[in-house]
Formats: sequence, structure tokens, C-alpha cells
Amino acid sequence: MVKTEGEQSKKTLKENVGKIASTATGKSKDIATKTKDSVVSVVDVNNNGEIDIEDIIIVGLKTPGIRINRADFLRREFKKNHPLEVVDLAIEHNPAYAKISKSEIDKIAEEVIKFERNCVSGISAALGAPGGAAMLATIPADITQYYGYMLRAAQKLMYLYGFPEIDTEEEGARFDSETMNILIICLGVMFGVQGANTVIKAMATALGKGVEKQLLKASLTKGTIYPIVKSVSKWFGVKMTKEVFAGFFKKAIPVVGGVVGGGITYLSFKPCCDRLKESLQDTLLSNPKHHISKEEYKMVEGMK
Repeated sequence: MVKTEGEQSKKTLKENVGKIASTATGKSKDIATKTKDSVVSVVDVNNNGEIDIEDIIIVGLKTPGIRINRADFLRREFKKNHPLEVVDLAIEHNPAYAKISKSEIDKIAEEVIKFERNCVSGISAALGAPGGAAMLATIPADITQYYGYMLRAAQKLMYLYGFPEIDTEEEGARFDSETMNILIICLGVMFGVQGANTVIKAMATALGKGVEKQLLKASLTKGTIYPIVKSVSKWFGVKMTKEVFAGFFKKAIPVVGGVVGGGITYLSFKPCCDRLKESLQDTLLSNPKHHISKEEYKMVEGMK
């Protein structure tokens, strides 16, 4: 990992956070009149009247530096120790197919987690702001910087352990529902939400067995996987509403960015990434000897 990547990531995310903060502050000048509805209006970018994980993913993917190009990332990580033909195989198929050792992949995964945690920790302090009207603006900033870097880590880990490119291009003003649901499941695994771990392994099994992309997409958006996506989304909705309003209305911490953001980072960022890494280490894409569970098999069969 090169230092310039971290510096650029912090710079671009600060710029995005500044825009969000400016929008939040402009919506109301008097902190005494802030209500739950006014906070929701800042964070609710999908305009459904709630604070949910889709809002955070949308804001995250729109932030410069959060989207990861799979080919560029894999090439950068493996070209130092492998000839071009091996790197090309890793990109065309996946690192395990290219016979890159599990120990090397695991080592890079650890570096990814450390790198992203350092980035999000560094910007936490930069987001520190005094109380009063400025406090409301730092709430979406905290959420953006934390989950934004978590999305970066998730993409990198998935690519290291065999998943194909996640299509993060916008279609008009929206992101593809398949992309949204894949990332919701990834975040669900990171936070240990029930059912998410089985889904990501089933997705890997389906991809490893050559299930058509359209069948996998259908399962993610209206089939066997979709109910779990909705369950994970509901879990995050409750969690995020509590996080936002507990920090703002109850604790009234004077320096939200430095205290809340930094605290959350060190307490949960690495464990969350470790959960995803551990799940991805044993799938049909990363481990040819992976034992397919009954739950995975049933889910994959339901895609056909």
C-alpha cells in the first residue's frame, strides 16, 4: 500500500464530508430547534423518510475514492511478487485460480484492513468540531467516513477472495439494485447480522459452480436471497437510528468527529472487517475444498 493512496482518500472524503456538513448546517441555523425530522432530512438521501443502510451506501459510493476498480487493485497488489501472466490470471479469474498462496492473500487482506482503519481513524480527528449548530453537521460526516471506508475494505476483501467486479456505476441517479443488495449483505456479514454469512457463501458457491449472473441477480433482488437482504436492511435501520440520535440528542458530545468517530473506529472497524475476511476465506471461490453446507446448497438450488 502506498502512502499517497491514503492521503488522496482522506482528502477526497474530507471534501465530500465538507459538502454534507455545509448542506446540514444550511438546513437550519438554530440548534435549539433541531428535531428528529431535520436530522433525517440530512441523512435520508434516498428520500424514503428514514435513515437506512441504502442512504449510507449511496453516499459512500458517490464519494470519490470509495469505489474500487478490481483489476487495478489486484494488479497493484500482486505485480510486486508475481509475473504478468499470473497477475492476468488472477484478474481474469481470481487469485486462488492463479495459484497465489492463501498465506499471501491473507497477508494482503490484513494490510487492507490496517490501511483502511488508519485512513478512517485519521479523518475522525479531522472531523472534530465544536458543539452547537456545527454538531448536527458532523453526524452525517461521522457516518459517511466510517461506512465509506468500510465499503472500500469490503470491495478489496471480496476481490482478494475471488469475487468478480461489483458494478458500482450509477444508472441515472440510482445504483443497480444488485450492487446495493450485495453491499448490504457484505455489511451484514461485517456486523454479524443473522443470515448474511450464509448468503455470501451461497453467492460464492453459485459463482464457483457457474450459475448464470442473471439467476444470481434475480435471487438478490426478488428471489431466495432477497428476504435476507430485507432483514439485514431492517437491522441496520434500527442500529443507525439509535447511533445517530443517541450521539446527538442524548450524549451531546462536544467533538463528535474526534470522539464518536475515533471511538467507533477502534472498537469495531477491525473486528467488522475480520468477520468478512474470515467468511470469505472459506468459500468455493477461495477454497476448492470448501464444504458446502445444507443452507448454502438450498439457497443455490433456489436460484436455478
